[in-house]
Amino acid sequence: MSRAMTRIRRCVLPGATCLALAAGLATAQTPRDDEGVFPPWQQGRNNDATDRGLAFTVPEIDDLADFHGDLTDPKLVLFVGGNYFFAMAPLVAEFEREHPDYKGRLYWETLPPGLLIKQMQAGGRVTSGNMTWTVKPDAYFAGLKKIEDYIRSGLLAAPAVPYVVNTLTIMIPKDNPAHVTSLADLGGRSIRLAMPNPAYEGIVRQIEAALRKAGGEALAEAVYKTKVADGTTVLTHIHHRQTPLFLMQGRADAGVTWQSEAIFQEQAGHAISHVDIPADQNATAIYAGAMVRAAAHPQAARLWLDFIHSGPALAIFERYGFKAYHAATGGASTPQGD
Repeated sequence: MSRAMTRIRRCVLPGATCLALAAGLATAQTPRDDEGVFPPWQQGRNNDATDRGLAFTVPEIDDLADFHGDLTDPKLVLFVGGNYFFAMAPLVAEFEREHPDYKGRLYWETLPPGLLIKQMQAGGRVTSGNMTWTVKPDAYFAGLKKIEDYIRSGLLAAPAVPYVVNTLTIMIPKDNPAHVTSLADLGGRSIRLAMPNPAYEGIVRQIEAALRKAGGEALAEAVYKTKVADGTTVLTHIHHRQTPLFLMQGRADAGVTWQSEAIFQEQAGHAISHVDIPADQNATAIYAGAMVRAAAHPQAARLWLDFIHSGPALAIFERYGFKAYHAATGGASTPQGD
């Protein structure tokens, strides 16, 4: 028996009132969000598999949004910091156009860089929902500083290959109901925030630096300590998925993300906008990659590392607001970690 019918039988109010309450209950149980709000957001384009067999994806219910491609016999495995998951479909398509032998033979993950490292430390083993599998990357991509650290520790093989830079923005719902206009506003008690978790996501270092530039240590502590304690800051596990979703669901008023993520959401037609952060308060990230030591497909890894800073690849990144990295100017105002 449905919950609505059970309520009707137990209701001691007049019959019409009971029916109205039951109808209200039924309405409340109906998902309020359009299916397009939920990841994955790219209708299968972030998958280069040529034979997909049974196509079964139910947004919010049954999907693996940050795992892509065919694990059967990949010729190149990439672990990519998730903040440009949306660029991977056109990047892979261009790479396979230039190297047709790899068509349908790439597998890539776009989890936060810290989680990808944990997977690597677990021998490539990962569990999502009821599924467990093992896959070891040929190349790893994160912030330049982290790439250099992992080369020194022996996890990755030199050289580090930087390719693009990115800056922060404040992601907001399209109608900006909380009227957020600056980083300083994020310390307000009434502003509900979705913020990256320092335990998983390197972007927090840049965000905290930006908050200190905008409002000193008091603002950084308000956002990442006081508001976490009182529940008005929710910490994410995977901000490039959770922050826009929480905003579209009305569960948060703002969140700091990379500029490119907000641009993608706007291009996708989602009810998302952003507030620019002034240059003197912002932080610039340098994205880089390197081959994993003892990679199973070293030649393929080198091909991708050559490709990632090529003209065609940079043109794809520029669609989402990234800029090419230039060694002469660097591009990092704080150490990049995400």
